[in-house]
Amino acid sequence: MKLFSCFRSFVRDFPSTWNTSLLLPSPLSDIHDIRMATYTRGQPSPSLRDAKLGRPMVIEIIEKKFEYLRKEKTLNIYGTLTLGTTAGFSGILANFIFRHCFKVKHDALKTYASLTTLPFLSTIVAYKLLVTDALYSGNISKENCVLRSSLVGIVCGILYPSSLAFSKNGRLAVRYHTVPLPPKGRVLLHWMLLCQTEIKAMVIPLVFQTMFGVLIGLQHYSLFEKTLAKTVHED
Repeated sequence: MKLFSCFRSFVRDFPSTWNTSLLLPSPLSDIHDIRMATYTRGQPSPSLRDAKLGRPMVIEIIEKKFEYLRKEKTLNIYGTLTLGTTAGFSGILANFIFRHCFKVKHDALKTYASLTTLPFLSTIVAYKLLVTDALYSGNISKENCVLRSSLVGIVCGILYPSSLAFSKNGRLAVRYHTVPLPPKGRVLLHWMLLCQTEIKAMVIPLVFQTMFGVLIGLQHYSLFEKTLAKTVHED
């Protein structure tokens, strides 16, 4: 009886505003626990699901960037090869003109091979160093790109093969005495007078090299700008 009276007094003295939620679990907490257990055991959480949905978009953007860069690289290679090929044909024409002027009939294969490959390689290397690398570094404008491209076509496609053909065939002419030797003090003038008429035919490749240089420079710059704009827009 004494124990029962003590319990009744404890219940009577305890505050009536006590929080029963501390003793009984709420239904909302049970639902949250069940949902978390479901995500933990079998299904991904909402953040992981969003990340998985975003992966195909990221892969698609990366593939598009690689496609743009591949297209730009392909067109850049084709343009450079076109300019180098025309430089090689200019070397062939220059070699033919100077061999005809100096009446040289020796070492034809050697001179034609060197006059074809050297202008071709020099044009490709010069275009890469002066135009392509400067364009990718961002230190070149549209007008400067076109100017550099045309200068590469003129210097490496006309002046270099003409001077190379002049020197090679001039040495062969002196070695085999196919033309009269120049007097002392007027060597260059003598050689120029021998080929002043035929050298005018080099105006034709000069026009082609200048035109190809301008067109390839414009195309390369516009393609680079489009690729850069699409890449920045998709970022």
